[in-house]
Amino acid sequence: MSAPPAIRVQGLGKRYRLGATTTTLAATATGLARRLARRPSQDGTRPDGREFWALRDVSLEIQPGEVVGIVGRNGAGKSTLLKILSRITPPSTGRVEMRGDVSSLLEVGTGFHPELSGRENVFLSGAILGMSRRDVAARFDDIVAFAGVERFIDTPVKRYSSGMYVRLAFAVAAHLETDILLVDEVLAVGDDEFQRRCLGKMRDVVGQGRTVVFVSHNLAAVERLCPRSLWIEGGHLEADGATGDVIAAYLRRVGSRQEGGVAVIAPDAERIGGDDARFVEASLTDRSGTPLDQVALGQPFSVEVAFDLRVPVENGVLEVGISSPEHGRVATVQNIDGGRPGLVLDPGLHRFRVDVETTLLPGEYSLDVALHVLPSLTLDWIERVLTFTALNLAEEGEDRWPWAHVRGALRPASRWTQLPAGDRTASRS
Repeated sequence: MSAPPAIRVQGLGKRYRLGATTTTLAATATGLARRLARRPSQDGTRPDGREFWALRDVSLEIQPGEVVGIVGRNGAGKSTLLKILSRITPPSTGRVEMRGDVSSLLEVGTGFHPELSGRENVFLSGAILGMSRRDVAARFDDIVAFAGVERFIDTPVKRYSSGMYVRLAFAVAAHLETDILLVDEVLAVGDDEFQRRCLGKMRDVVGQGRTVVFVSHNLAAVERLCPRSLWIEGGHLEADGATGDVIAAYLRRVGSRQEGGVAVIAPDAERIGGDDARFVEASLTDRSGTPLDQVALGQPFSVEVAFDLRVPVENGVLEVGISSPEHGRVATVQNIDGGRPGLVLDPGLHRFRVDVETTLLPGEYSLDVALHVLPSLTLDWIERVLTFTALNLAEEGEDRWPWAHVRGALRPASRWTQLPAGDRTASRS
């Protein structure tokens, strides 16, 4: 007989009343008087119209040891689902069954007491999760080293930066050996190096057979970590299946509309940034400007992007990334490469083309596009705006990559020189 699910969700719903807050007794009395004064509707109920269902009729099961990603637009209900699973907020309808201890990292500050030091919060978190002081102490050095906060471990965490805070919070959640780990988009707070370490640690957690639920807008990370994914759309479970299939369906709905090598980017495409810039089109072309959805082995190619800028920009950085499901981001080019200056742009529509000087090994790839302002502001950033295939065959039909199993993603230009044989150490004496 198979083991029962680690997580079972049945008919789950979460309803919020817009504008409702926890207030003083006087404010509560005032609000009650206002509600009593409202005119009833024809059917005897009081018209409100201020209800919002963050989740509605969601049912799913996650087996022990399964690693499941959750994707969806901002406000779709992903974080609400994790808060219910973490018992931070109760459901309005339905029920949740969890088998095993649960650790979660949902947002900066969750589970930490600001007045306590980092050391005290580590032991407090472990105690809340049901671990003994001895168990926490055995992992304490690894937790602190991973977070990189050795110098500040006895400082109250209210004085930590958001990056230090989330590093320590993630280290505690990942190193304490609970049965279920819930992780939200909070990893985006860390820098690139820390995000890589987090993903590496999550791979270790997966290898230990623990159940993981991972919410992220980083679709490449979801593909690398999660064989199965859920797509939440408007509070409903839109899709549940193999991650590649779910992400493809999700991007068809909310991403760009691609025909051949040209992608028209929808205004509501999933993106990072504000309203000051919007990518509207991206295309993959040969050097003559002809769109491509396949690139031959060694074939030169270019990327063209168009974006609508609503504010003037100084020191702008335009970025094009190439990613693959297997390797994640494999190449990045920016207009400032080689010491070139940043962009100075007026509001309006702008078009750029970059000629990419690299050879891709055979496989499936996607393009990411971004517009930044130095030193650290992102105006618009969209992943997987366009997909294409790198072929095993050159344009002339002769050159091929000789191995059946392709390792890596790039075939960079190289120059080889045969050196004199002999003992290197002896030749230096």
